[in-house]
Amino acid sequence: MDYENKEIKEGINLHMIKTNKFKTNLLSVFLTTPLLKETITKEALIGSVLRRGCKTMPTTEQISINLEDMYGASFNCGIEKIGDNHVLKFYLETINDEFLPQEENMLKKSIDTILEIVFEPLSENGEFKQEYVKTEKENLKQIIEGKIDNKAKYAQDRCIEEMYNGKPYGLYKFGYVEDLEKITSKELYEYYKKMIKECKIDIFISGKINTTETKEMVEKNANITNLQGRKILINKEQKLDNVEEPKVIKEKLDVTQGKLVLGLNIPDTNLDEKYVAMMYNTILGGGANSKLFQNVREKASLAYTAGSSYIRQKDNILIRAGIEIGNYNKALDIIKKQIEDMKNGEFTKKDLEDAKQNIISAIKFIPDEQDTQITYYFGQVIAGSDVSFEEYIKRIESITKEQIVNLAKKININTIYFLTNK
Repeated sequence: MDYENKEIKEGINLHMIKTNKFKTNLLSVFLTTPLLKETITKEALIGSVLRRGCKTMPTTEQISINLEDMYGASFNCGIEKIGDNHVLKFYLETINDEFLPQEENMLKKSIDTILEIVFEPLSENGEFKQEYVKTEKENLKQIIEGKIDNKAKYAQDRCIEEMYNGKPYGLYKFGYVEDLEKITSKELYEYYKKMIKECKIDIFISGKINTTETKEMVEKNANITNLQGRKILINKEQKLDNVEEPKVIKEKLDVTQGKLVLGLNIPDTNLDEKYVAMMYNTILGGGANSKLFQNVREKASLAYTAGSSYIRQKDNILIRAGIEIGNYNKALDIIKKQIEDMKNGEFTKKDLEDAKQNIISAIKFIPDEQDTQITYYFGQVIAGSDVSFEEYIKRIESITKEQIVNLAKKININTIYFLTNK
């Protein structure tokens, strides 16, 4: 597998992943903008409206017919919050030309199709089609209002919101109902044009491709030639300072199981320490052998679920536990003890080696899935790094217990969030 990154114009990059593992080509377009309260809802809505129709395929039915003609190609889109930036994602998966029953340039057709959907949306009289905007506003409203349905995810989002109150990362990626209701079709289209002129654009193409020919197809596409280079407008990460005492938030809802989330902060990390933080998180709560799972769930039987995750862009670790509501204090005490134990180096050589193998296995799996490959390389782009899989593994293998303990001593609890019924 070979990876090549070419800047087409300032702020517009083409990433080509040449691999013989798959019978498909996967194309992705990522539009990255700063996370801002005044634009986040518009951006979430734009993603939904764009998939409804474009210049030569003005309806979802016509898009579907076109995809069927492309031997059952599939198209999807989504939105993510990555650090302090908002990313609109578009994916098109098609069969590789080599496996077609007759000779035709499916790769070029795929490139033309996804770029048209993203950059030539359907408009009427200088605005998006009102019917599409109205329908997608209703759909987005349901998503925003439905975030409370998944209580575990809701609790994690609320903990982050409290940790980053008033900061970009505290915003909800799908936006806010009160902002959604004010958006008009014309205002949304005007913002779309502004966003396209300013956002960071990354185009990924993975498959059995000729990189020289692929680059030429993209560069000669009319939608790309029409784009101007841009000064990239993305947010510089705002990190948290350590606090004297954690913020404690208790929220009451009609729940049968309490959701406890602790937001940990790791201040002043360099790039090497991010790999150490991954190891720390894996030992603390990254799997069935972790300290949280074994001590909070298995031994003390205080939690239905217990684990943790590392947010690399923000250098935060989220500890989560689903508990009986009456076990709040006991569960919190045992979780805090695991954090202290990490500072005191109370984990074994086997814990260290198991964590390394856990992470290395995940890295080795990345080339087996095209979307995982693209996610990895885009993560490198956002982080401003260029680390190969081999180098990544070497960095994990070299981590020592002393490095983990030193990092653990810097970590503090920023926020404790508990979703309860009383």
